[in-house]
Amino acid sequence: MRADDADAQVAAYLRQHETKGLLRFITCGSVDDGKSTLIGRLLHDTKRLFDDQLRALEADSRRHGTQGDAIDFALLVDGLAAEREQGITIDVAYRYFDTDARKFIVADCPGHEQYTRNMATGASTADVAVVLVDARKGVLAQTRRHSYIVSLLGIRHVLLAVNKMDLVGYDQAVFDAIVASYGDLAAQLGIAQVQAVPLSALQGDNMTSASAATPWYPGPSLLGWLETVEVAPPPRQDGFRLPVQWVNRPHQDFRGFAGTVAAGVVAVGDEVVVLPSGRRSTVARIVTADGDLAEAGEGRAITLALSDEVDASRGDVIAAAGDPPEVADQFAAHLLWMGDERLLPGRPYLLQVGARTVGASVTEIKHKVDVNTQEHLAAKHLELNEVAYCNLHLDQPIAFEPYARNHALGGFILVDRQSNATVAAGTLDFALRRAGNIHWQHLDVDKAARARIKHQQPRCLWFTGLSGAGKSTIANLVEKKLLAMGQHTYLLDGDNIRHGLNKDLGFTDEDRVENIRRVAEVARLMTDAGLIVLVSFISPFRAERDMARSLFAPGEFLEVFVDTPLAVAEARDVKGLYAKARRGELRNFTGIDSPYEAPEAPELRLDTGVEAPARLADQVVAALGLG
Repeated sequence: MRADDADAQVAAYLRQHETKGLLRFITCGSVDDGKSTLIGRLLHDTKRLFDDQLRALEADSRRHGTQGDAIDFALLVDGLAAEREQGITIDVAYRYFDTDARKFIVADCPGHEQYTRNMATGASTADVAVVLVDARKGVLAQTRRHSYIVSLLGIRHVLLAVNKMDLVGYDQAVFDAIVASYGDLAAQLGIAQVQAVPLSALQGDNMTSASAATPWYPGPSLLGWLETVEVAPPPRQDGFRLPVQWVNRPHQDFRGFAGTVAAGVVAVGDEVVVLPSGRRSTVARIVTADGDLAEAGEGRAITLALSDEVDASRGDVIAAAGDPPEVADQFAAHLLWMGDERLLPGRPYLLQVGARTVGASVTEIKHKVDVNTQEHLAAKHLELNEVAYCNLHLDQPIAFEPYARNHALGGFILVDRQSNATVAAGTLDFALRRAGNIHWQHLDVDKAARARIKHQQPRCLWFTGLSGAGKSTIANLVEKKLLAMGQHTYLLDGDNIRHGLNKDLGFTDEDRVENIRRVAEVARLMTDAGLIVLVSFISPFRAERDMARSLFAPGEFLEVFVDTPLAVAEARDVKGLYAKARRGELRNFTGIDSPYEAPEAPELRLDTGVEAPARLADQVVAALGLG
């Protein structure tokens, strides 16, 4: 062969591998269904292991393996020491391999229920799900749970891998029964495309080619299906959508908006709208690393330069002016709770959708879902790995589309405000219509005018501490001193409020969150009226006190920690509540069987063990700069 011909063949081979498609898929199912073994076998049988990797696998199999002298393919994927010791998958393990037909990225997801959140992470970017079922056990609870998450995250193609067929004698009746059972589940979940394959990942049956052990099975091998499954979404007629990831300003003569096109096509000269502001302009340039383009379509990373100086920033959406997405601040949404601490309606979180971050809270749990039966169950809170249908409220409107239509504008996560940990993943379903119909009404008389006529600065004094700490006593003294100084005040006391506004609330964690949310909103209205409002509530949770603070202008909210040790507060026990709690007659009592989270950086800390209430009240008045 001539050198030129050889070079041409090499070049053609490289071009073929540069242009072949990429498929992302996950393996999921119940524990010990053989997910790691399946991936290890795929890597081995597709000749994607180097000699040193194979030697290391053989050595690891002798040391950690479960197959005697044979290779334990699961060890290729179970990389954590804890995984090898226990023989389970804990974290999501990603592996890359390719064949002549396709490139693959596979995520091996853990099967244990406690690691369901890790499985959701792996599924969030997948095109295909390989759901494994142990032929001896059939469809289990975790199979149903993972399949529900697969459907929730919009994965349209599922391969049902009925594994360990060698342990049931390759019995077709066993295979058919499992396929029928999973077919019923898939129909309930709306998974329309399911391909079932009888496998033995350990023995290699139907992994990369047809197995003689299953002559009754006429379908594709697992690898054959992965190489040929068509995962391109059906053609959409959506208008152009560009979530802004970055404002590109390299010099004073250029300002562009960078991002990846989430839907549609944009061309130079097109009219676009920036959301949620609603400002309009036209596209002047479409800039890429390879030069300017006349037009760009879905999946292309671009920078848009507009004809007008419009205000757009990270998290905004630039869309076709003639077909824009909706803008709303209240939604119905599906939610998978991933936090170790339970979800409480009303508690403030951060919601991230694309590049936009806004404040959010779950206002109502419509129902949670029993993943075994798909039954809708009433719930007041969510525990780790539970899924539910909820109502969400955001503190700012966002541009969105239902997740089923646009993953980029409809998928979100919730983030804990204090730890910055991701505590939930979800999908937006539709906007609650009332959200778009409610607008701020302009009022000519504002807070500043109301404060001027009272000759004072509005403030919120938030007294927090254990029951019996002395909050109400000190707050009452402070109000008397302020009244004597001619100040206009109002005292909101926890017990008094529960006789009226909050008389429908109990003392569960969920009710405590709602208790504080309501009184915080009332306190905000009172400061808007120009008053100095004193709030005396146990308010045991930092998250709700932080939420209350967020409602006020900087410097307007003063957290006053009435710091009294539990033993001292209990010794006072003016109302006899601690004694009842100790006897088990009073449930969810702060300090006994419900926690109190002390403030970390209050504006004032009052030590009732050192100073008398009157002296402490003087300290509060002094903090207001009034004497």
